[in-house]
Amino acid sequence: MAFLRFFLLFSLLSLAFSYETLNSHHLPRPLILEYQENIENQFKEFDEELKLQCTSWRFAVEANNLSPWKTIPQECADYVKDYIKGRAYTIDIQRVSKEAGVYAKSVELSGDGKDVWVFDVDETLLSNLPYYAEHGYGLEVFDPVEFDKWVEKAMAPAIEPSLKLYEEVLGSGFKVFLLTGRSERQREITVGNLNNAGFQNWDKLILRAAEDHGKLATIYKSEKRNEMVKEGYRILGNSGDQWSDLLGSSTANRSFKLPNPMYYIP
Repeated sequence: MAFLRFFLLFSLLSLAFSYETLNSHHLPRPLILEYQENIENQFKEFDEELKLQCTSWRFAVEANNLSPWKTIPQECADYVKDYIKGRAYTIDIQRVSKEAGVYAKSVELSGDGKDVWVFDVDETLLSNLPYYAEHGYGLEVFDPVEFDKWVEKAMAPAIEPSLKLYEEVLGSGFKVFLLTGRSERQREITVGNLNNAGFQNWDKLILRAAEDHGKLATIYKSEKRNEMVKEGYRILGNSGDQWSDLLGSSTANRSFKLPNPMYYIP
């Protein structure tokens, strides 16, 4: 019986090899392997191209070269998430804070208490990443009602390199003004959140009053800086994650833009 099974197996194998020899031009298995390899290469090329396109898009955001936008590109959702959660975002923020700190230490202050550094709050001092992690890292259209619910929790953590810069600026003798797009009705919550995150001893916290609602951020923040200048202050430094924090009138001697590919505020 065993001999019979062996004989049948040998016969089948011989037939199979004979078939492949006679029909070698078919070569089904090598063709499948070649096809799979080509597909893998195509996927790799596609991934590399997509990464390049999304990196280019993020660069355009930071250089302020894009038209006003409401959400990140759908195809860049994973890219933005990986950037924000990975080392690259941290390194970029550290770079900005380090350069700002070098500048702050190089400035010779007047000593009259009129030399000011302006800081934005959200995504500059405080991080709202826990909120944006629940909203696609910028993939969803901004919902002010939902965001206000997050603000009311007063749980936004400090952006650590910014906290270090903040302390260096205070230690160098600057007056520190916090200029935020948050509403005046959120003052108590904002103060509590800032204090809990480690930010202390600022000189002014400026929030949107009733008459400021509806104004573009660039106009609102320009108006507030204009008031500072009229009061005799010299704005030597300004840190913000949006170009609307930095542009307009009464701009700082040096402005420092923190990265933020998640949202755009005009």
